[in-house]
Amino acid sequence: MPLSRQRRFPRSRASVRAARAFVHQVLSDWGCVDRLDDIALCASELATNALLHGVPPGRQYCVSLTLDGPLVRLAVRDTGDRPVPAGPPSPDACSGRGLLLARQIADDFGITEHIVGKTIWTVFKTDPRPTTP
Repeated sequence: MPLSRQRRFPRSRASVRAARAFVHQVLSDWGCVDRLDDIALCASELATNALLHGVPPGRQYCVSLTLDGPLVRLAVRDTGDRPVPAGPPSPDACSGRGLLLARQIADDFGITEHIVGKTIWTVFKTDPRPTTP
């Protein structure tokens, strides 16, 4: 049976660090440490993207993790109506590379549009090890 955890975060810059810490703690609890840095980096990038481009004032975003066998799915859902940029940023742009980075690091990547908001998800192949008490 898959394991799943999720948490909502406020629209604040400090929430990105909290989202990354949440992902780190959950993956450590599950014994999924071989890709922990990659997944935490993607969590940081996706949370930043949600914060800057997808979460209207007064709303939150949700970070969820699912462990199903060797696969970890990280998803960040926002409640905004702004679309995901269609292409890569210009070479001289100062930002806009977080989603590209997530696509490169993850084994699978996708975007699911909702009536309100969207979910950007990544999947990582891991080698979960049982944690010792």
